[in-house]
Amino acid sequence: MGGTVERWHELVRARDPAGLDALLADDAVFFSPVVHTPRRGKANTTKYLAAALQALGNADFRYVEQWVGPSSAVLEFATVIDGIEVEGVDIVGWNAEGRIDRFKVMIRPLKAIEIVRQKMAAALTG
Repeated sequence: MGGTVERWHELVRARDPAGLDALLADDAVFFSPVVHTPRRGKANTTKYLAAALQALGNADFRYVEQWVGPSSAVLEFATVIDGIEVEGVDIVGWNAEGRIDRFKVMIRPLKAIEIVRQKMAAALTG
């Protein structure tokens, strides 16, 4: 169901978290690279993905590769935040209705994880 990936890309291009409600399943789970426990439920997943759009979604953000399967995809991204190169992957899965039910973010290198943690903390509390 590649339509889910395309809808995600549209949302990221628009940098508009308003589309998350229609795209996420009620039982969605978000796996953060810096938070130990998964964030469960649509509300929590929306909160973290909206913060990620704010923290990572600058003019340098781009997806550089993607691998799409029947109900999941791996989307490789790159950006620069405060002069630090950030590389990572979004591992996205969706249900039979095409709604995202799991979203895992992995980031490298360590400096990138540190800057993303700072920016995410600011976005979540701001």
